[in-house]
Amino acid sequence: MIKALIVDDSAVMRQHIKHVLEADSGIQVIGMSENGLDAVNFVQENKPDIVTMDINMPKMNGHEATRRIMETTPVPIVIVTASYEKNDVEKSFLAMEAGALAIVEKPFGLGHAGYDSTAKDLVDTVKIMAEVKVIRRWPAKRISQITETQENGVPRIDVFRAHCGLIAIGASTGGPPVLQTILAGLGKKLPVPVVVVQHISKGFVDGLIDWLKLSTGLDIHAASHNERLQPGHVYFAPDDCHMGVRSDGRLQLSKEPPENGLRPSVSYLFRSALTAYSTNVVAVLLTGMGKDGAEELKLLKDIGAVTIAQDKESSVVYGMPGEAVRLDAASYVLTPEKISHALVSFAAQATRRTDA
Repeated sequence: MIKALIVDDSAVMRQHIKHVLEADSGIQVIGMSENGLDAVNFVQENKPDIVTMDINMPKMNGHEATRRIMETTPVPIVIVTASYEKNDVEKSFLAMEAGALAIVEKPFGLGHAGYDSTAKDLVDTVKIMAEVKVIRRWPAKRISQITETQENGVPRIDVFRAHCGLIAIGASTGGPPVLQTILAGLGKKLPVPVVVVQHISKGFVDGLIDWLKLSTGLDIHAASHNERLQPGHVYFAPDDCHMGVRSDGRLQLSKEPPENGLRPSVSYLFRSALTAYSTNVVAVLLTGMGKDGAEELKLLKDIGAVTIAQDKESSVVYGMPGEAVRLDAASYVLTPEKISHALVSFAAQATRRTDA
């Protein structure tokens, strides 16, 4: 039985979230707090398995409460918010930086057309995150050149095998802080474009982009249809659209049916990269539930492209990268820091080869 704490300043919303969670027989709500300070104290005294955390609250907001909990009595935290205001969304991602694992939309009321989907999203996220036994965070630090030999048995990175005209990244559950680490290490002068599909609740991708801009200093955008890819820029798939790349160096957005139940889909992105860039792409599959992108990563590896999967120890959920490893789809299995270092070296070597 998963024991949950609900934190929200609205009594009505606390009861609504309680109803949604306890509709699943595997979840028991053991407490409800109306502000972040009470939540910090409750967690210290009762040690719930998971916390659902609002952002805007009196006495202590959700960002500060998350930081305090992670410093004193770490437990999995899911940010649950209804606000799309820029400052509030930014606070939500700051809470993720402080250690929260996911962000979801507050469930709509009973009778609303969106109730079933938003309630399911909350319940599924709570059940998955409650299984995370160790909260892992990775500081954003940059080392410009990977070493020839890696620690802990990680294989040597052969930068000379890479033909890197594009970096394609797919991520799901637990992805935002990992993306922050990887992107922060790339630097503003990366000579190739980066395209990213991050599975995230509808309405939050723009907030994710704003947060990553502030924390990495990179040029990061939501992709536009037919937009030309520029070196050093990072493009995220927008809400409810597949994103692909074309051989003319432009982006393709599509409303084609979901793949693996998802739109945007990592599989769609990787398949387009295979068609448009062939071996001239480095593809990366990060933490996340499910199998999105794993088969396409295998196809890329089979034609000679460099492929990378995040390692199990640093993954919040080892579904997507784990499936890639099972399929022998990854040329390398690395931590987020080493992924960043490898991408910098691959891109730099490809540029030196082109200049020569």
